[in-house]
Amino acid sequence: MASAYSPPFTLTPAILTRVAEIAERVGRLAVRLETERDLRLRRINRIRSIHGSLAIEGNTLSEAQITAILDGKRVMAPPRDILEARNALKAYDALPGWQPAREADLLAAHRTLMAGLADDAGRWRAGGVGVMAGEQVIHMAPSASQVPRLMGDLLHWLDTTDAHPLIASSIFHYEFEFIHPFSDGNGRMGRLWQTLILSHWNPLFADIPVESLVHEHQAAYYAALQTSTEQADSAPFVGFMLDRILDAIRSVTPQVAPHVTPQVERLLRGLRAEMSREALQQALGLQDRKSFRERYLKPALAEGLIEMSIPDKPNSRLQRYRLTDTGRAVLARQQAG
Repeated sequence: MASAYSPPFTLTPAILTRVAEIAERVGRLAVRLETERDLRLRRINRIRSIHGSLAIEGNTLSEAQITAILDGKRVMAPPRDILEARNALKAYDALPGWQPAREADLLAAHRTLMAGLADDAGRWRAGGVGVMAGEQVIHMAPSASQVPRLMGDLLHWLDTTDAHPLIASSIFHYEFEFIHPFSDGNGRMGRLWQTLILSHWNPLFADIPVESLVHEHQAAYYAALQTSTEQADSAPFVGFMLDRILDAIRSVTPQVAPHVTPQVERLLRGLRAEMSREALQQALGLQDRKSFRERYLKPALAEGLIEMSIPDKPNSRLQRYRLTDTGRAVLARQQAG
């Protein structure tokens, strides 16, 4: 009887250290992201995730445009880009209902993600594919006839492995890209499925924008894939993904601004719910409009401590200002101190 398939990978001390650090940070983050006031932040992170994953594949939509699509607003952009975003929004919404090791769910996810974009959406590819870097083929995927067996082996390994989910999800991501089981959409599917695996370990990962950080390090992402292939060991890619996961966790953890001026601190203390510029200036007892704007309002906006209610129309007469999550964290620490 043939032994069960196990992907080749090496557990390095650096990988184990990174896993421990991520696990600790996720534990601390859980309390904050589960509160009601962070629902807006979770929505923003979901949009960042979708934007990052699609941008890697050449989609031109901005985060603001994806937000508009989510809100049912009309967006002027290439039809394919809009369809990719709509499909991705549906796929990430459906994420909680899928099981990582179920082949039927993986195919259903691809069907959702690639509906109207690939004729064979939801089916294994029937032909050969290669990964290109410009005019050069950097990876020729296994033949189509091997895909059902290879994916079956990989999904069985995922279902039975005792590797930590942070490691297992990264190994799966690499092996999935190596097999390239679909004619199109393999990159976004690999990233989606890693998010699914991680969210089964900790639901917070459904709202942590790992894909956005991968997009910011796109060249290194492809380099890590290629290095792992050359070494026949997924450790380089696992290390890369763990670094991006840690970066993503840091990106959703409010950082206290190192230099909050007395004027900005006073503004934070005086801001209640949403306030107009006039109301906020009056609450602080300030007469000089220019001084208020330059010494209070603009620095607080620049530091991300407050935000506008209508960011695309900064001069609107209906404009209001409110604390951001970072601003609340800064204010809480100041009050505690």
